Amino acid sequence: MRITGLVFFVLIFFTSCKKSNQTEVTPVAEQPTLEVATINASLTTIELPSTGKSHLPRLKSSGGKVHMTWVEQEDKMAILKYASYDSATWSQPRTITSGDNWFVNWADFPALGINGDYVLTNILEKSAAGTYDYNIKLQLTKGDKVIKDDFLLNTDGVDAEHGFVSIQSYDGGFYASWLDGRNTKNEDKSKNQMTLRNAYIDLAGNKTQDTEIDNRVCDCCNTATAITNNGPVTVYRDRSDTTPEIRDMAIVRWVDGAWSKPMAIGNDNWELNGCPVNGPAIATQEENVVVSWFTAEGDIPRVLTAFSNDNGASFGGAIRIDNGNAIGRIDTDFMRDGSALISWLEPVGENVVLQVARVYVDGTHDAPVTVTNTSAERQSGFPQLEVVGDTIFVAWTDLNGDNSEVKMIRFEMD
Repeated sequence: MRITGLVFFVLIFFTSCKKSNQTEVTPVAEQPTLEVATINASLTTIELPSTGKSHLPRLKSSGGKVHMTWVEQEDKMAILKYASYDSATWSQPRTITSGDNWFVNWADFPALGINGDYVLTNILEKSAAGTYDYNIKLQLTKGDKVIKDDFLLNTDGVDAEHGFVSIQSYDGGFYASWLDGRNTKNEDKSKNQMTLRNAYIDLAGNKTQDTEIDNRVCDCCNTATAITNNGPVTVYRDRSDTTPEIRDMAIVRWVDGAWSKPMAIGNDNWELNGCPVNGPAIATQEENVVVSWFTAEGDIPRVLTAFSNDNGASFGGAIRIDNGNAIGRIDTDFMRDGSALISWLEPVGENVVLQVARVYVDGTHDAPVTVTNTSAERQSGFPQLEVVGDTIFVAWTDLNGDNSEVKMIRFEMD
């Protein structure tokens, strides 16, 4: 089908997470007519084990299965649940933890790590009366057994913002990265910055290697962590010391027992006095790395992807894959052949749709595929994409008035 030009791009800017009601609508020039592929005929809807009001899905593939956490709401009570899917049936869903004192947020939602039968998750728990004063609490389980429950990832004791966690399994445990606001309460304004930290969690729930790896980062864009042949890497939106500020993507790598200095990816040079709440996505396949991200440098909103074949030490040129007016909220994963799938939100005609495109290392990409209509509202959250074998799974939050429901589809690509 043919889609006429895209008219508007909705970009949510935050000078910090504390100004979450500020929205700016930026018109862009009309785009040329585009061909948009569709695979609706081959989409298979998966019935989910969630009940009632559900949202904030997180997917992870491991052991030939897709694993999912999501949050259910019962009045003021938030409930974090987990289940796995083996291509035919769901495991019995388990309640990981619940509480009425969580910070529940559309962009900063529970992370998920899988290491064999071990499951590591997190929630954000209020620590003081301030709206954005909360800690990161971890939960480590093995099957139905609780290994360690609701223990702190950040142990600074400062009532401040801590969140945007990403988790990946590694050897006998997990690496976790997060945004840490302990310095944002510093009276010295020169040191009053959001930081990026990382720590290692073993399979008994012990935390070591708690390290600050960047002392000035964007306040509320998600982090993304993955494992290469050389070890862990983390990507995030950095924040320059210059005026006006540059808020581009950066990568840090665990090399010879220490974190490398941040290296920019793409060098968009996006000058921005605020946080777009639009972080990167990363996937790895042995020494190969793919990073996808959103930028609106030059008032041109777009989705970019770059590949590395040396464990993230260097990247090729950025490849643009959107249809001309992207919103972002990106996820990515590798296919067997070394190509990558990217998902994102974008207006098409009068609708906002969830798009998926296949991108190749040589810089080419297939036409974007429309998975479903969705919404640009914050409560629609960040859709999730995972590849298990030759099957692609996509999960998202579907909005219907005041109600929300997690939905999932699967499909295959040749």
